[in-house]
Amino acid sequence: MRISILPFKALFFLCLFFLMGCQSNEKPKNFSLPFEKYTLTNGLEVVLHQDHSDPIVAVAIQYHVGSNREKPGKTGFAHFFEHMLFQRSEHLERNAFIAKINDLGGSFNGGTWKDGTIYYEEVPNDALEKILWMESDRMGYFINTITQQGLEREIDVVINEKRQGVDNRPYGHTDGVIYKALYPSGHPYSWTVIGEIADLQSSTVEDVKEFYHHYYAPNNATVVIAGDFKTEEAKAWVEKYFGEIESRNEVEKPEVQIARLENDVRLYHEDKFANMPELTIVYPAPQMYHKDAYALDVLVNLLTQGKKAPLYKEVVEKAKLAPSVSMYNSSMEIAGELTLTVRAFPDKTLDEVYDALQKGMVEFERTGVDPLDLQRIKNMNETSFYNGISSVMGKAFQIASANVFGGSPEMMEYEVEMMNGVTAEDVMRVYQTYIKGKPAVMTSFVPAGKLNQVLTGSVVAAVTEEKLDNQSLKSEAGAIQDDDYELSASQFDRSIEPPLGTLSPMPQPKIWNGVLSNGIKTYGIEQNELPLVYFNLVIPAGSISDMDGKEGVANLTAQLLREGTADKTPEELEDAIKNLGASLNIQARQMHTRISGNCLSKNVPALAALIEEMLLHPRWDEKEFERLKQQNITRLEEQKVQPNVIAQKVFTKLVLGDNAWSASTLGTIESVKQITIEDVQRFYADYYAPARSNLLITGNYSQAETEKAFTSLSTNWKEGDHKAVVLPTLSDAVKGGNLYFVDYPEAKQSVILIGKRAMTRTSPDYYPGVVANYKLGDGSGSDLFRVLRLERGYTYGAYSFFEGQKDFGLFIASSSVQTSVTKEAVEVFREMLTGYGSNYTQEDLETTRNAMMRQQAGNYETINSLLLILNDIVITGLPMDYLKQEEHTLKNITLEEIKAVIAKEINLNDMVVVVVGDAKSQLPRLKDIGLGTPILVEAEK
Repeated sequence: MRISILPFKALFFLCLFFLMGCQSNEKPKNFSLPFEKYTLTNGLEVVLHQDHSDPIVAVAIQYHVGSNREKPGKTGFAHFFEHMLFQRSEHLERNAFIAKINDLGGSFNGGTWKDGTIYYEEVPNDALEKILWMESDRMGYFINTITQQGLEREIDVVINEKRQGVDNRPYGHTDGVIYKALYPSGHPYSWTVIGEIADLQSSTVEDVKEFYHHYYAPNNATVVIAGDFKTEEAKAWVEKYFGEIESRNEVEKPEVQIARLENDVRLYHEDKFANMPELTIVYPAPQMYHKDAYALDVLVNLLTQGKKAPLYKEVVEKAKLAPSVSMYNSSMEIAGELTLTVRAFPDKTLDEVYDALQKGMVEFERTGVDPLDLQRIKNMNETSFYNGISSVMGKAFQIASANVFGGSPEMMEYEVEMMNGVTAEDVMRVYQTYIKGKPAVMTSFVPAGKLNQVLTGSVVAAVTEEKLDNQSLKSEAGAIQDDDYELSASQFDRSIEPPLGTLSPMPQPKIWNGVLSNGIKTYGIEQNELPLVYFNLVIPAGSISDMDGKEGVANLTAQLLREGTADKTPEELEDAIKNLGASLNIQARQMHTRISGNCLSKNVPALAALIEEMLLHPRWDEKEFERLKQQNITRLEEQKVQPNVIAQKVFTKLVLGDNAWSASTLGTIESVKQITIEDVQRFYADYYAPARSNLLITGNYSQAETEKAFTSLSTNWKEGDHKAVVLPTLSDAVKGGNLYFVDYPEAKQSVILIGKRAMTRTSPDYYPGVVANYKLGDGSGSDLFRVLRLERGYTYGAYSFFEGQKDFGLFIASSSVQTSVTKEAVEVFREMLTGYGSNYTQEDLETTRNAMMRQQAGNYETINSLLLILNDIVITGLPMDYLKQEEHTLKNITLEEIKAVIAKEINLNDMVVVVVGDAKSQLPRLKDIGLGTPILVEAEK
C-alpha cells in the first residue's frame, strides 16, 4: 500500500480521530470489542484482539512519550527520534525495515503527538512473526547502530517536513504562536511537536541515546495485535522476541497542568503566504478523561456544526463574513484546548468576525440546548462508532490509546458511558465554566500589509522564519556509510529472520448487479461484519458539461441540491439526515456528480427517501445559492497561494491543453461570478438523467434490500428530455523536454511536478504500467523515495504514479524539496527517469510481483475499499472481472513487457517539468541542466 512515514500532524489527527471516536461514540447494545490483556515480566503490556474477517493482522506499539517529554532547547526531539527508529537496528540493515514491509505487501507508519508516539504495521497474517521480530529489534537492539551521518540525514528530512507542513504554507505558524502564548515558558505544551529548526540542527548522538534509554523501554509501551491470528502462537512470539528486553527506570506519568490565563492575549502576524485574514481563539480546557471534556465535545458541535449552530448563523448567514466556522475540543493528557477558527473573506476585518462571534455566543445563551439536537449528535456517534472500528488498524489504535492513557482498553467503554451521559445542563455548565467571559489567546494572521484587518488590541507575535540564504543540508548527499557496532547479548540468534507462515486464502469479493425500473444500474458487494453501509449514486452530470463562460455550474448544482427540498428548509433537511445518524454529500467531478451516503443498515430506506426528495423536489434556495457562490470564490482565492495546487493547474493545462479537460470543477473566479440560479436549474434539467446513472452500495445490505429501499426513487424519477454528454477534443500537449517555472517568492520549498499524458484506465497497457511504476515511485520502498529522501535528504517524500481516467491518463512524478537543492533534485529526477528502463531487472520484477500479490490481502478489508472497486467499474468502464484480469496480468507479465511499457510511458523526452518556487534564487540555476531555457509562466489569477 502507498503509505510512507506520515507528517506528525497528519498522524496526530489520525490518532486523535480514533481516540475522539471513543469519546464521541454511542456504543450499540450487544456490541463488544473483546480483548485479552497481560503483562510480561519486563513490564511490557500486551493486548490481543482477534478479528477473523480478513487474513490480515495489525500491530501497534505505542510508547508513552511525546513532545511533552522534551527539554526546552531540544524541541521536536520526540518526533525526530520517531524518524530515527526507521533507519536501522542491530539485525536490520539501514532502511531494511521500510523495504521488508513493502516487500511483504504491507503498510506501515509512525507518528508523534504531544503525549505519545506510535508505530504500526498492517500485513497479511502469515507475516506476524516477522513484524514482531522487527519491532522488537527496534525496541531493544537499536541504540548501538546510531551514527553521526545517519543522524544528520534524518535532521535534513525532518526539517523538510517542517518546511512542508509549517514554513511553506499559509497560516502554518499559527500553532507555534498560540502555544507560546497559552502556556507558560517551559510548559510541556508550550512548543510545537515538529519543533524549531535551530533545535533540530543541534541534535546529537548523545541526545538520541539519552532519549532512548529513558523512554523507549518495554515498561513504557503497549503492544497491540489485532486481526486474524492464533492466540497461543502470538503469545509465544511476543514472549520470545520482547520478553528478554530489559526494563528500565520507571517513567513518571506527567502531571496535569491546565493552562491559566489572567487576561486575553491578542497577537498578530503578517503572513506573506496568506491572502485572507484568519482569526483563531483558544480557550484553556480540561485534560482527557475529565468529566467536562465530554460535554465540551458536544458544546463545540452545537456552537459551530450545521445550519442551526449560532456561530454559523451569525458569521456565515447574517454578517456574511466567512464561508464557515470551525471549533473543536482537544482533550490531551495534561491539558486541553478549545479552538475556534474563522478564515474570513478577503475584504473583511477580524474585528467584524470577533463581534459576530460574540453575538453568536449571546444567542446560544438565550436559546440553550435543544434536546433534539443533543439526540442527533448521539445518533451520529453511533454511526461514527462503527466507522471507527471498520478496520483492524482502527481497532488497534483505539485499544492502544485507551491502554496507554487510561490504563486499560476498558476505558473505551468508560468514554462511551460518559458521552452518553451528557445532558443539556452539562453543556450549559461547561459553556459558563470555560468560555463565557473567560480569557483566551487570539491570533490574527493577515496578508502582508493588511494591518487594518488585525483584531483591535493585538500586538505583533514573535515568529522565527527561515531565510533562504541560510538554507543548507546538515548531511552530505549519498548513501550513508555505516560504522560497525557491537551486538547486544540475546538468548537466541536474532540475525535469523523468521519464515513466513501460512497465508490464508483471500477470495475476491463477489459483485452483484442489476437494473432498477427507470434504468439505474445497480452494483453491490456484501460485507456483513458491521451493520454499516456506504453507497454512491453516480449521475453523468460532471463539469465536462459546464457551459462556456459558466465553468463551475455543475459543482454549484450539486452543492445546491444538498441545501433543502421543496418541503424542507436547508436546516430541516440537515436535521433529517442527522436524525438518521447519517452523512450525505453531493459532489461534482469531471465526468459525473456523486451522491455519497454512509449510515447504519437499518436507516438505508429513510436515507434513500431523503435522496429522492432532494433529487426530485429541489428547493433552489436563492440565499444558499449566493452563499455557495461566495464560498467557491473563496476556495479559488485560497488555491492561489497553495503551491501544490498551482503546480497541478499549470501541469494539467500544459499536458491536456486549455480546455474542459484541464479545467477545475470549481471553475474560475470570473466564471463563478457569472453563474445564475437559472443556469443551475438548466444544468439540472439537461443532465440529471436516471437511465445513465449508477447506484453502488457496499456493506451489510443485500441486492434485494437495495432494490426495495430505492423502489420509490426508481418509480418516480422518470427519464426526460436530457442532453447527451459531449466530450471535448483533447488538445495537443506541449512539447516534452521543457521546464516551466512559476514564481512563488520566498518559498522555503520548491514543488516539482514532472509528467505527461498517458494511457486510459481501460488500456491494456495501464495495469502493466502500474506494475512497472511500483519500483520507481509507488510508496516508501520506491527508488524515488530512497534516493531523494533517504540518500539525499532533499525532501520528506517523492513519488510517481499513473492516473487512468476513462478518456485519458496521466503519468506524474513529484516532490516538494528544500529550495536550495531545487536544481539538484530536478537532476536526480532526470537521471532516474532516463535510466529506469535500462536498469530494471528480473529480480525487480519478481520483488514487485510478490509484493503486489500480497497487497491484495488488505485491499478488500473495509466497506469503503469495496466501494472503490465498484467506482472503478462504473466510472472508468472496467469489466466486472477486472480484478481477476489484473491478477492474471501480474502473475504472467514478463520483463520484456515491463521494459516495453517503460520505454513507451516513462520517457522523459515526452514529459514536461513544472517547478513552483522562488524564482530569484532558483531560476538562474536551472538554465544549464539540459532542459532548455526555463519558461517562466504565471499562475492562474
